Amino acid sequence: MKRLIEALADDTDFFVEQVQITAIVFDNTDDVTVWATTIFDDELYFFHLGLQFSSLDLLLRLAGERAEALQEEVADALATVTEWPCLLEYATEEKPPVPLQGVALKLSCTYPATEEGEEPDEDAMPHNIFYLEGVFLRIEP
Repeated sequence: MKRLIEALADDTDFFVEQVQITAIVFDNTDDVTVWATTIFDDELYFFHLGLQFSSLDLLLRLAGERAEALQEEVADALATVTEWPCLLEYATEEKPPVPLQGVALKLSCTYPATEEGEEPDEDAMPHNIFYLEGVFLRIEP
């Protein structure tokens, strides 16, 4: 499976559809990382998506018939996990990937961090980690 960053022509914000969540990683902060796949130019790509916990709740509500069970699983993990980070995987027959039907995600690229006061490296390649800029629903007539 290819990395999504390899399919991009430039580092401008862009949209992905046909997203499937394959894992959720969180700790005791407000930051969450979602591992996901998408179809781009008829090929399957994987990417990591950085977002705030409130945005994860929004994505889980868009998970169709699995929404309630996923929200309960995340809540149970938050209440019972003693070692951080917590990894919830969705890549098996028992727990298949979670499709986000009719949803487009607007993403932006991330780059390696620099020390405070240091100029960013102009030749730095973006990571295969993206920030969630927005969630858009497709309205079907």
